[in-house]
Amino acid sequence: MIARLANEFFFWAAWIIIPLLIEIIPAVGNFFILLFKRIRTADDIRLDFLPNITLMIPVYNSSQTLYHCIKSIHESTYPDHLIEIMLVDNGSKDNSFDIFQKAQMEFPTLAMWWMHSKQGKSKALNKAIFNSTGKYVINIDSDGVLDTHALMNIVRQFETYPDIDCMTGVILIEPALIDQTKGFFLKQFRKLEFMEYAQAFLAGRNFESQFNSIYTLSGAFSSFRKSVLLKTFLYNTNTICEDSHLTFQIRSILKRKVHLCNDAIFMVDPIDNVNKFYTQRQRWQIGELEVSHMFLKDKLRRPLTGYFSNYVIRLLMTDHTFAFPRMIWYFVLIALGCMNYNFHNVVVACFLIYLLYVFSSFLYYLNIISFLRGYPSIRRYYARKLLYIFAMPIFNLFAFFVRFAGIINSIKRKSSWKTLTFTEEFGLAAKTVRDDFFLIPKCRRFLLKILEKQEKQAKPQKL
Repeated sequence: MIARLANEFFFWAAWIIIPLLIEIIPAVGNFFILLFKRIRTADDIRLDFLPNITLMIPVYNSSQTLYHCIKSIHESTYPDHLIEIMLVDNGSKDNSFDIFQKAQMEFPTLAMWWMHSKQGKSKALNKAIFNSTGKYVINIDSDGVLDTHALMNIVRQFETYPDIDCMTGVILIEPALIDQTKGFFLKQFRKLEFMEYAQAFLAGRNFESQFNSIYTLSGAFSSFRKSVLLKTFLYNTNTICEDSHLTFQIRSILKRKVHLCNDAIFMVDPIDNVNKFYTQRQRWQIGELEVSHMFLKDKLRRPLTGYFSNYVIRLLMTDHTFAFPRMIWYFVLIALGCMNYNFHNVVVACFLIYLLYVFSSFLYYLNIISFLRGYPSIRRYYARKLLYIFAMPIFNLFAFFVRFAGIINSIKRKSSWKTLTFTEEFGLAAKTVRDDFFLIPKCRRFLLKILEKQEKQAKPQKL
């Protein structure tokens, strides 16, 4: 009886208690912290003075989206005459410049500058920073549109809280483009991506902002005090995650605060396909490891002490170190039947873990609904996706496998913007399996020849 109870305890501990401690309980704590934050949020503060701001927009073959991006700036509540737009072209081969000229003609009240920089995105942004004149520098991608009040809310946060030196905005997927998607699978995938982005920013980074523990400023939408930005080494050109590198400079070297402006929204296009999702998430994963190694090379040698004192080490251990035993457990599922485990218990354990993840998604769902109160159309769209919380654990599991592939690839490959797609890697894996199976008969014939030769040598010679 004691042996059976011990066996049951370790079984449930391995499958439920560990996920409970690492992910579910923190999700519950995050829910209450964000709930209190929403309650404490003050009403809008009116500013007596509005400063000049600079918007940097890196451009590369952006003819399909650039006009709408500039138009969203013009239609914002921030006055046009206080906005300076620096468009930095990184060697576009389409008619992006023609779109810029069209925008100049249609929005004459906006001051816009076109600069050439064929040296990569990091150097293009650095060039824009050196030529900027605004008190605050805001970086946005050319494939998205700003919410009407985003710029005003960013400046209001800076002006109201002088201890905030840089902020990331909230990135969400454009609902209209999701609804226009053709193909059932891709449409559902994009809706789950919308849910994931909402959780990542309005729940995840919103919580991290409370403790100055945001890992990276979003490269698609981030803002800085120019006076602080010029004290850094600017965007690093030797990493694929230049936004993470700049975040570490501001927080770790300058000891300044990194925040989220949860009422500044930037809408981006949904992912094109699974291959794009695969390369994007791998690039983020590889860049995360690369930048962490640059700044924490010495501290990572003492991970146990750093786990409790440094949130970055805690993040790395949760996302990477624990990823390997987590992956092993997935494959152990296949072998549990051969280890005298009751199949019914295995199924129940997996179902309970699934329900716990659904519960944590529901808590995030409630937080996000509260933070979208000022955006009725987005809030209604998100509220109607309640049933998708049951699919989020599966989507997150797929994303975990993609990130894990990024961890593996970071070991054997140099970081690069161009990585193999899911289709390409699957093809290479299939070829390796085929080649290995083709080697089996060859190895068998080779071994038989060796055995025959040994048998002939072992036979006694006739006199």
